[in-house]
Amino acid sequence: NTIQRIIDTADIIDVVQDFVNLKKRGVNYLGLCPFHNEKTPSFTVSPSKGIYKCFGCGKGGNAVNFIMEHEHLGYPEALKYLAKKYNIEVVEKEQTVEEIQQQNERESLLIVSKFANSYFQENLHKSDEGRAIGLSYFKERGFRDDIIKKFELGYSPEKRDALTSWAQKSGYKLEFLEKSGLSIVSETGQYDRFRGRVMFPIHGLSGNVIGFGGRILKTDAKTAKYLNSPESEIYHKSQVLYGMFY
Repeated sequence: NTIQRIIDTADIIDVVQDFVNLKKRGVNYLGLCPFHNEKTPSFTVSPSKGIYKCFGCGKGGNAVNFIMEHEHLGYPEALKYLAKKYNIEVVEKEQTVEEIQQQNERESLLIVSKFANSYFQENLHKSDEGRAIGLSYFKERGFRDDIIKKFELGYSPEKRDALTSWAQKSGYKLEFLEKSGLSIVSETGQYDRFRGRVMFPIHGLSGNVIGFGGRILKTDAKTAKYLNSPESEIYHKSQVLYGMFY
C-alpha cells in the first residue's frame, strides 16, 4: 500500500523538474536529456501517462525509474527518496535472515551478469574470433554499429569454459555463475552455457542485465539454434519483454 501511494503521489513533472528544465509543448513537456549530452531537446515527459522518454538515448520510465537512473539508486532507495519528497511515512519491517540472504544473492547475480555482458561485448569487438564470426554475422544481417552498441550485443567464444574461467580469475564465484545460468557445472567439470554464440543481453526495466539470449552460428551444430538463460532469482521469462527497457 505504501509503495502504491508513493507511485500515485509522485508527479512525473514535479519529480523531473527538480533536475531538468522543462518547457510545455502541446500536451507534453520537453527538455535536454540529463542522461546524455545533447543540444537539441529530445527528452519528453508525458504528465497524462506519468512517464518520461528520451528519443536520443532511449531511456524512459516512470518517476521511480527516473530517480533510480538519475541518482544511481536501487528500487527501495528511490521509493524512499520520493516518500521523503512528498512527506509519506515509510514503515519498514525488519528483514529476516532469509530475506537478507535472498537480497544478497540477487545483487550478486546482477553483478555477475553485468560482468558477463561486458565480457561478451569486448569479445565481439576486440577478439579475432569475435570480429570474424560474431561481428561479421551482425553486419551480414544489416545491424548498424549504433544498434549493436545500443543493444549491447556481444559474442561468447567457442572455448568450452572461456567465460567461466575468466570470471573466476577475476574474482567471481562459481556459485553465482551457475545460478545465473551463465555456467553449467556437472560431474565432467564446468563449462559455458552460451559458448560459440552471438549474445543478446536481456535488460530489466531498471536497465540491469538480468539474462541473455544466444544464437549459435554453426550450421552443423547438434544443439539448439537459440538459447535463453534459465529462470533465476533475477530472470523470470514470463515477466520480461525483450527491449522493454528501451
